[in-house]
Amino acid sequence: MPLTELPRLLRPRALRPGDLVVVASLSGPLHAVHEPDLEKAVAVLQRMGFRVRRAPLLEAGRHRWWSAATPAEIARELNGLLRDPEVRAIIAHDGGQTVFGYLDMIDVEAIMADPKPILGYSDISLLHLALYARTGLVGFHADVATPGLGGHWQAAPAARQAVLEKLYLTLLTGTEPIGALPATPSWECWRAGRAEGRLIGGVINRIVLNQATRYALPLEWFDGAVLFWEELGGQASHVWSYLQVLRHAGVLDRIAGMVVGIPTAIDGLDSPDASPTLQEMVLDVLGDRDIPVLGNVEVGHAGPNLPMPVGIRVALDAQQLTLSLLEPAVRPLTVTGPGG
Repeated sequence: MPLTELPRLLRPRALRPGDLVVVASLSGPLHAVHEPDLEKAVAVLQRMGFRVRRAPLLEAGRHRWWSAATPAEIARELNGLLRDPEVRAIIAHDGGQTVFGYLDMIDVEAIMADPKPILGYSDISLLHLALYARTGLVGFHADVATPGLGGHWQAAPAARQAVLEKLYLTLLTGTEPIGALPATPSWECWRAGRAEGRLIGGVINRIVLNQATRYALPLEWFDGAVLFWEELGGQASHVWSYLQVLRHAGVLDRIAGMVVGIPTAIDGLDSPDASPTLQEMVLDVLGDRDIPVLGNVEVGHAGPNLPMPVGIRVALDAQQLTLSLLEPAVRPLTVTGPGG
């Protein structure tokens, strides 16, 4: 197909009760102190009705530099999971700084032959973007296991936990559109308007850096898209610069809407010396581009995460504070062959 043609979505098949979900170290290591959080995450997945297994590299204390293992070792384990017909979904235990090291080692043919949900955010959002660019695979930008299901979820009120558990279960097993995601009081309309388009995004630094690789999304794929992004750490000026890069690259001229996550540990926001708010920075870079912007949505590091299936068509109404998934992220069990 021409590079500029939007990809045919590669949807994994819907999960069913008893399916095997594997928790894997796709980037950073598991520190011994977080072992109890991982056990809680496993319990959440089991409560959803899945069998759960830990991949061998997910061993407390195992590390190589800032990673769980070498990029080649992580790729080898991931490829084994992709090729194993018993494995029906893969959830990253955490994010980190390693995915760039093995983007060129992933068995793309295995993904095309048997696409599976890969869940995670942070560094894992790079995996979603690169695989979407290469195969059209729907990326499940959603909570990781250890700091997500075993951390942020545990700190949330019981009612919110129940909502999230039902939402994730429906995302992985349901073949009808979910519709409106459950909003919270943190959501804000930063610029009114409505848009419909494919959902593309992740951590903003990974979006920008991926566009500098051979796994970049063709610029035309951003036409009419709803761009979602968030960021952890660094300086407010860094976020402003990333947005400027997207402006110079022409991305901001093509998107139809924007969803911004809750900023986490970013220095220079809302400080006493008249530093800008994130909303002010976003609107400053957008200038006169009249697109809807929904701010302070739980995507990424602030958690607990609302799922953002990369590639799925969504409807955004910033003034009404709604974001709706218009398509399912998985395909029915009866459909044969990849895609859907």
